[in-house]
Amino acid sequence: MEEHKKFMRIAIELATMNIKKKGGPFGAVVVKDGEVIGKGVNQVTNFNDPTAHAEMLAIREAAAHLKSFNLSKCILYTSCEPCPMCMGAIYWSRIPTLYFGNSKEDAAQIDFNDAFIYKELNLPIEKRSVLMKPLLTHEAITTFNEWKLIPHKTKY
Repeated sequence: MEEHKKFMRIAIELATMNIKKKGGPFGAVVVKDGEVIGKGVNQVTNFNDPTAHAEMLAIREAAAHLKSFNLSKCILYTSCEPCPMCMGAIYWSRIPTLYFGNSKEDAAQIDFNDAFIYKELNLPIEKRSVLMKPLLTHEAITTFNEWKLIPHKTKY
């Protein structure tokens, strides 16, 4: 457990240092075999990039380090429970374990509230606040049909 605490403290320290640089109060590290292979801090406002969350940047750095999208032998330590976008990236990267400091309820208390996204995702498409309409589905499906025919594709 002491090693886990060590890496969590790194994530927390990254978050603390980031607010001094006018970034968001979030930090994350990806660890493999006891070594930090990816670090990230919230850079949304600094980069003008809504996807530049600490977890996303740490995952990107770790994947680049390993030259693989598969991080199934890694652990993620993050200063706060991940948002829905970051959770999607965690699942897609196959990270099997994550440790977090603050909860999503703690984040909501400082105006980082993701509750509306969780609520929206549970609604039928036609009831969501983002207008979502199928278009050219008969054309788009041809790409998927071609993909199915490729014999030696890299599955992810």
